[in-house]
Amino acid sequence: MGDGPAGPAHGLMPLTTPRPEAVDDWAVDGEWAEDRQPGRLAAPFPLAEPAPGRIGTSDSTLTRGTLLLAELGCGMFLRLVLNGPHTREIWLFDPDWAGFVPSHPGFRAWYTEWLTAL
Repeated sequence: MGDGPAGPAHGLMPLTTPRPEAVDDWAVDGEWAEDRQPGRLAAPFPLAEPAPGRIGTSDSTLTRGTLLLAELGCGMFLRLVLNGPHTREIWLFDPDWAGFVPSHPGFRAWYTEWLTAL
């Protein structure tokens, strides 16, 4: 495990510095920077239950208390819940179709699924 980039989807997001190849303004770069705002990762995760279906916009209040793990493309992201009853779960954030819903019970299950599929 390291500081990106090998991993599921488009690879793991770096923990400490933005993507070195970030020369274009991609949605993932804004998501990554937002996670680094003071207190954001320590904030309570706002959802008690999944929020399936169209959300409509990338509402940043929904992703407080989560860490961006990977980008799936088209504005979809996988996030690790850091606080509350869903701590350690991986959730899919897809504001256009799926909403914000659990994807995997934890990082190990998610990453192991990717490793065994290679």
